[in-house]
Amino acid sequence: MKNANRRARTRDGFTTFDSRTVDSTGAFLIGELERLDPEMHAPLVDVTWGRDIDLREDVTIADETSSFTNSTFAAAGGVAGVNTNTPYGNYGGKAFIGKDSNVITSMQLDIGKTANPLTLWGMELSYTIPELESAQRLGRPIDVQKFEGIRLKHQMDIDEMVYIGDVNLGYTGLVNNAGVTVINATADSATHTTWALKIADDTGGGNTAANEITTDVNNLLTTAWQNAGWAVCPSELRIPPYQFGLLVSTKVSSAGNISLLEFLKQNTISNSINGKPLNIQPLKWLKGAGSSSQDRMIAYTKDRRRVRFPLVPLQRTPLEYRSLFQITTYFGRLGVVEFPYTETAAYEDGI
Repeated sequence: MKNANRRARTRDGFTTFDSRTVDSTGAFLIGELERLDPEMHAPLVDVTWGRDIDLREDVTIADETSSFTNSTFAAAGGVAGVNTNTPYGNYGGKAFIGKDSNVITSMQLDIGKTANPLTLWGMELSYTIPELESAQRLGRPIDVQKFEGIRLKHQMDIDEMVYIGDVNLGYTGLVNNAGVTVINATADSATHTTWALKIADDTGGGNTAANEITTDVNNLLTTAWQNAGWAVCPSELRIPPYQFGLLVSTKVSSAGNISLLEFLKQNTISNSINGKPLNIQPLKWLKGAGSSSQDRMIAYTKDRRRVRFPLVPLQRTPLEYRSLFQITTYFGRLGVVEFPYTETAAYEDGI
């Protein structure tokens, strides 16, 4: 009769972490000569939404919708009539009146409202009293670690909501708003639009590729500036991480005295108009964000009057005791990125 008790061994020198591992409280079966590092190593995650957008903080947990208005003015000209052949086409004329005028034009106003939902977000934090006692004995607070997990999930969801919105619910974000103008990157002599191929095609020491990439950036900035009626020039530029690395490693000239990244910060129309260097940062959400999954670049102005994100901070319910469980729920609301002025931003695909 065969022995029913069979021993299993690994083929390496590591300790087996099997079904007896009580991982929910952090208790492990370890060897006598094993030195376990007590530091908690959380998942590798990075969020950047706090860097790239301002918050709208007047919303509360009681609100279900956030909204804003856009006002449109209309004014007719005065006795002088319409000015024709101006650089901007026919102009309504100045509101001049005569000394004996009895018909005076008035200002017309139209106010349009844009409303977006504030979606309720929540996660439950629960653990049993035996789990909590075991974790305390081991010096690994399970309640703190679970809260850190909830906080990380909350930050990751905000990050996704800010940049791309939610596909299932039909919401858009900072990098895929349908109202923002999209242009395509210019092609080089070999009909390549991507920066990597432009640099690869350049045999002149980087000068040609640097000029072509600078043209792409200035075209994007000028597009947004023109769409805004020359009133607001973008001060922010976000590009995919790979293209950001190309800007750092590409030199403006064969002398190698300055990278293309530093050159663009100082030598674009943004620096001249806004009086400060163009803020160029990498953004992972731009990878494949363009049409036909092309890499996208975005230029915009980081100002809560131009673009912002409604957010209700996390709150929690009182601690509830249910059988052996201690339970509390963390909740808040996530809005949709508001673009009161979509014309102040622009996208460029194919870089």
